Amino acid sequence: MADPKADIAPKTDPRAVIERTLNDAELEWESPEDGTYVVTLPGTRKLSTTCSLRVGRHSLSVNAFVVRHPDENHEAVHRWLLERNTRLYGVSYAIDQLGDIYLVGKLPLAAVIPEEVDRLLGTVLENADGSFNTLLEMGFATAIRKEYAWRTARGESTRNLEAFSNLTRDAAK
Repeated sequence: MADPKADIAPKTDPRAVIERTLNDAELEWESPEDGTYVVTLPGTRKLSTTCSLRVGRHSLSVNAFVVRHPDENHEAVHRWLLERNTRLYGVSYAIDQLGDIYLVGKLPLAAVIPEEVDRLLGTVLENADGSFNTLLEMGFATAIRKEYAWRTARGESTRNLEAFSNLTRDAAK
């Protein structure tokens, strides 16, 4: 059987383009198997987002975990995700069989150029990191309030809950 990569020029080999783009962006990444890349995108709200890139026969797929299955307010969370999908480039929010939330997408191999890979990763980062606190507030408000109460009752730090002061303000009184 002929090697499917044998007729691809190095300049247009999607694997080479991806690796060069990841290195140029100074991102942390590994390739557990040929054509598969696991990239760590640094964030501010969500400390990091792990993004999987997989070169297929006709397309590059991207998959990034955003947040686990919401504890509450499912309908509002799903509506928010669907409304956001209309504004995203190259990826969409999706849920798996457990209800966990991901960003997923595909790019035709012909479009795998450094600028497009960078744009795709930027969209993943912006929407995984940028939506993180909103999704936590919508889907985990009760858990955040309980965690805040537990920590304050024990004199523990609540520093990493400061972003949710709108949820914990009443508990502080």
